[in-house]
Order: sequence, then C-alpha cells, then structure tokens
Amino acid sequence: MPDPQPWRNPRPAPQLSEIRSRLDPPRAWLKIWWPAIAWACLIFSMSTETFSAEHTASLFEPLLRWLMPWLTEHQFHTIHYFLRKSAHFSEYFVFCLLLYRGVRGGQKGWRWSWGFAALFCAAGYSVMDEIHQAFVETRTASAYDSLLDSAGAFAAFVVLWVWFRARSNTTQAASSPDPSAETG
Repeated sequence: MPDPQPWRNPRPAPQLSEIRSRLDPPRAWLKIWWPAIAWACLIFSMSTETFSAEHTASLFEPLLRWLMPWLTEHQFHTIHYFLRKSAHFSEYFVFCLLLYRGVRGGQKGWRWSWGFAALFCAAGYSVMDEIHQAFVETRTASAYDSLLDSAGAFAAFVVLWVWFRARSNTTQAASSPDPSAETG
C-alpha cells in the first residue's frame, strides 16, 4: 500500500536536548543587538520636539556665528538646512551598519539576505520615524526625509558589500600560492 502522506518528513523532530547547544542564550542576543536598539532609541528621540529646526537653530547659530562672524542670515539657514539633512543621511547609515551586525549574529562575512534585511529594516524604520514626526507639533513629516534616510542606509549597504568583497579577495589572494614564486 502506498504511503498515504508522502509529503511528511520521515525524520522525527529533534528534541530540545539535541539542539540546546545551537540556541543562543538571551545575553548573547542582547550583546549582538544592543547597539542597534540603542541607536533606534536615539533616532526616535531625535524625532521629538527637542530636535526640531527651531531648537537646533538656536543651538547651532551661536556656534556658527562664533566660527564665521561674517555669516549672513541666508547663509546660516542654508548651512543649518544641510546640517540637518546630513544628519538624516548619516544616522541611517550608522543604523544600517548596526542592523547588519545584529542580523548576522555571531557569524562572519557577507550574505545578501543579511544586507537586504538590514537595509529594509532601516528603510521601514525611517518611514515609521516620519510618521512619528507627523504627530509632533513642531515637526513635519516628509517623504523626502524618509528617502534621504533610506539613501543613507543604502550607502551603508554598498559600503558593507564593497568592504566584505575586498576582504574576501585579499583573503583568497593570501591563501593562494604565488605563481611567480615558483622556480623552473
């Protein structure tokens, strides 16, 4: 008689005692993820009223006027605008790096799935960050800011890929014998 359930796996499921060594204890998980979690909290705090354009202008204006006393009002607003936009880019650049660290766990190297997971998590968080800003009175939500955040995360994704690719090439070159060293 043919097997009535051919799709079933004939191997029994492993017992907990068999796989306990492969499970990470909670402390190991926290050790890997705490930088990304702390950075996400920092990003969230920067989305509050404390870091609105008015508040950061009052912080940067005395410093910039001290460094460049000839600065006009228009020049100050331009510099302040670019400082704020570069903060968007750089905070999500770092966030994607930290997410990649967390996603790969204790393993080494590059995997596309880890990179895309970090990139998409950072991009998703940037959308949620802009939604949060829509509910803060002195902040405005902007799809362009979310796009800039995602561009920062994408730049980190590319940097990680280039970094690990270069490292794997140098590792392969170091492990392969040098053909010019052979004597005839």
